[in-house]
Amino acid sequence: MANLRDVHLRMRAVGQTLQVTKAMNLISTSKLRKGRRVLEDTEPFFTRVQKSMYDILTGAEGITSRFFGGGKNSSGKYPGGRHSAVLAVTSDKGLAGGYNANVFREVNRLCQDLASERGSAPVLILIGAIGYRYFVHSPHVILENFSFRSKLPGMDNAREIADFVISQYLWGSFDEVYIVYTHMYNAVKLLPAVCQILPLSAEKVQEELTLSGGEKRVGLHFEYLPSEEAVFDALVPIYIKGIIYGCMVESYASEQSARMSAMDEASKSAEEMLASFRLSYNRARQAGITQEVTEIVSGSAALE
Repeated sequence: MANLRDVHLRMRAVGQTLQVTKAMNLISTSKLRKGRRVLEDTEPFFTRVQKSMYDILTGAEGITSRFFGGGKNSSGKYPGGRHSAVLAVTSDKGLAGGYNANVFREVNRLCQDLASERGSAPVLILIGAIGYRYFVHSPHVILENFSFRSKLPGMDNAREIADFVISQYLWGSFDEVYIVYTHMYNAVKLLPAVCQILPLSAEKVQEELTLSGGEKRVGLHFEYLPSEEAVFDALVPIYIKGIIYGCMVESYASEQSARMSAMDEASKSAEEMLASFRLSYNRARQAGITQEVTEIVSGSAALE
């Protein structure tokens, strides 16, 4: 009886876990569909912004905008020293398989490479509670943390982050900014990607366009009114906001796809465990019934 009670409790616990994993799978599926719709609507805008910025950059020879100076102040120096900043996009919730672990691994690799090249460790700007929980116990310096409670990112969220990054860059806290996010090639292939968003460079933008499957751009020439600096001061914040928004939306869709796959695998494992426990339970119950029948027959024979 004790063995039967133990197996029954295990079956009950696994059954409850199975209900949770199936529910989370359905929720992630719904969120993934919504995220993919937004991603499909965002990708053309994301690519168009990159192409437009490349066209403008190639036509701006000898420009003196602050967004090309690597965060220099009026004296041409870096007040905070030559430093890098890494913007890491993670999730606000766990149970997403290796989604966050892959981002952590890529951020650590990038920080190590930047520290060896620049001579100083970069600072981190985190998006997502899971990233903060991980990096707060690491030797990396966390400059700021943003959390949006696992909701679909909006332009207001991207604007908040972009304003902070640009203000710190212009003040001189760092002279280059990278963003690490998860690129969704398909529902199965989810890989972390790195994009340099500041300082502006036509070569870097063209490289990102080529990696995303875009065509080779041809340099154009423009006339800037009232001045090149004024035009870039107005356009660059919009560009940075668009880049961050596109990365956040793609990471959100990747997160939901990873969580859906993780919950599907967890549900399959729970079903296998439940089937094994049912078999053990039935065997134990049958053994108990057989023992009781044997005792009854033996008692009856003894009375005769």
